[in-house]
Amino acid sequence: MGGDIGPRVTIPASIKALEQDPMLSVLLFGDSQQILPLLENLSSALQERIKVCHCTKVVDNSQDLSYALRHSKGTSMRLAIEAVQKGEAQACVSAGNTGALMGLAKILLQPLKGIERPALVSLIPTINGDRSVMLDLGANIDCSAQNLYQFALMGAIFAESCLGLVYPRIALLNIGIEEIKGHKSIREAATLLKQNPALNYIGFIEGDLLLNGKADVIVNDGFAGNIALKTLEGAAKNVISLFKGHSTLNKTNHICKFIGRWFVKTFLLKGSFQRLRQINPDQYNGATLIGLTAVVVKSHGSANIDGFAYAILDAAQQARYNLPEKILAGLEK
Repeated sequence: MGGDIGPRVTIPASIKALEQDPMLSVLLFGDSQQILPLLENLSSALQERIKVCHCTKVVDNSQDLSYALRHSKGTSMRLAIEAVQKGEAQACVSAGNTGALMGLAKILLQPLKGIERPALVSLIPTINGDRSVMLDLGANIDCSAQNLYQFALMGAIFAESCLGLVYPRIALLNIGIEEIKGHKSIREAATLLKQNPALNYIGFIEGDLLLNGKADVIVNDGFAGNIALKTLEGAAKNVISLFKGHSTLNKTNHICKFIGRWFVKTFLLKGSFQRLRQINPDQYNGATLIGLTAVVVKSHGSANIDGFAYAILDAAQQARYNLPEKILAGLEK
């Protein structure tokens, strides 16, 4: 029921995910009066892999965290997470209230042993055609050095499991590459990372290199990470609109010319434009709440059908990887 449009996106996306993954089945938590009409005319094979779990209560996006948690009983979001808690499902995907999803997941599913705070992690594309892991993306606004250190540990295991990397390169997002730069917590986290020979820590990274593939795992607090990610997404959408001749951007012609010159200089002359054109932003929808005992994926509220379908497929893949168990095993080493 979550997201900007709700079932008109999430239900067609669920159907699309089922069509692409023959081993997948879904439990749909929400108002059956809104859901069932969108499931008409499906083949019997697809219908057998769908179960509608009727509930009329929802967690509203405008509700603050404490109110949402106090009044969450019987809501579609809580029931979906409880299904994972009870073993009725292996993963939960939601486009609803981010704070409520994280709060309920932490209460019902519990963090892994030794993890102080779960973090939101996602893959971001790079101009060389690879992908980098970035966390935290908004789950934790204020982070201690120990929090950042644990994010790096989990991010490295995530990169090894999901990207098949060996000894992934880890960097801390900062306002400069010099050791004296940044908040005290970032500098102290750098010291902790240097002291662990099992981690391939390469130093600080600035925001202009996030897409350059300089690091396999980029670590930051949730405040900086959320702003950085949304800035990247907004810039990408604007550049795509620019090259498609979007009417709104064309009205600001001087800005378009400036962006166009910068884009050509930065990417086209470096031979990266063709690779960037192949990047599908929908494939990067959804962030995993890593550090829990089960898989929970948060989709953008503005995600379209393709984007939400990718989030579902990503959650299914992580469940098959037994990602929480792999992270726990890695932490215990």
